[in-house]
Amino acid sequence: MFWRYAKGSSLAALVRDLLRIFRQLLVVFDGDVEQSLEYLDEIARRYRLWRDDFGPEDFRRLLEERGEAAQVRGALRLTPKGERALRRQMLQEVFAKVVKGGAGEHRTPEPGGAGEPGDETRGYEFGDPYDALDTNRTLQNWLQRTGGGGGHIEENDLEVREREHHASCATVLLIDVSHSMTLYGEDRITPAKRVALALTELIQTRYPKDTIDVVLFGDEAKRVPLHRLPYITNGPFHTNTRAGLIAAQEILKRRKSANRQIIMLTDGKPSAIHEEGRLYKNPFGLDRKVVAKTLDEAARCRRRGIPITTFMLTADPYLRGFVETFTETNRGRAYFAESNRLEGFVLVDFLRNRRRRVR
Repeated sequence: MFWRYAKGSSLAALVRDLLRIFRQLLVVFDGDVEQSLEYLDEIARRYRLWRDDFGPEDFRRLLEERGEAAQVRGALRLTPKGERALRRQMLQEVFAKVVKGGAGEHRTPEPGGAGEPGDETRGYEFGDPYDALDTNRTLQNWLQRTGGGGGHIEENDLEVREREHHASCATVLLIDVSHSMTLYGEDRITPAKRVALALTELIQTRYPKDTIDVVLFGDEAKRVPLHRLPYITNGPFHTNTRAGLIAAQEILKRRKSANRQIIMLTDGKPSAIHEEGRLYKNPFGLDRKVVAKTLDEAARCRRRGIPITTFMLTADPYLRGFVETFTETNRGRAYFAESNRLEGFVLVDFLRNRRRRVR
């Protein structure tokens, strides 16, 4: 990345870009404000972004004045406002990668009695609410019939505007936090976190009737509160995909939405399951026992009407073979995408899924 500021560039433009870089660093460094500020200082010095009237200490004060960070035991920490700002930026950046005219809104294709007015109109039918009448089309029909020569508007002149029905959706986002998510210099956990932050902000701000839960799976599976998303990271874990699917089903069982779905981000073959209270593991992956138990959960999700969309973050042909079998078992979807294209794919598919109603 390179920023060049002409002489006289506004301080506001500089601050805006510094905030954007800082929030990107927060995702990379697991929400650590001090470490992100340290790297921001290095970047700013390398590209001569600091000004005589605005330096690193000024930026620190700015974060506190904006309420995005606060002193906690001698170090700056993110505040709830800072966490919201981070989610908002991730949503803006992720949406920028979605092709215009692609997925569109996540509305069902079926008209309903409530919701926002749509673009389509039809003739009035008994029982239609009068506030759905399209005045312009109704007057056009009357003029066409009478030639403007007078007379009352008749029932056949009336047209109503369809209302688009919004079906609620419950989503569980499964994120693989096994050791391979940052193996051999490949960083796959950062784009996965960006997706989680963006989807959370999308649902909370635009689809308040929807729900989203995030479950991390490594040796174990655990649900994480949404406000903890900036701080998640991977560890020295195996890939217990089965545990993640079980946890997701338990969450979705409590949701009353018409649609339920699981989105899974993973780069590793299942390599562990719980058996008789202990962790049975095979670090090489594709152990027959582990695969069979994992496929059992995929089938159980299918029987419960829960489709699974899997995003494979590596080109491993063995993992691809497993994912294809897994997807066939669940009758879900699979995307074999590079991690740098992950964000757009996830949001496009989320929006498309929301156009369907699971019956």
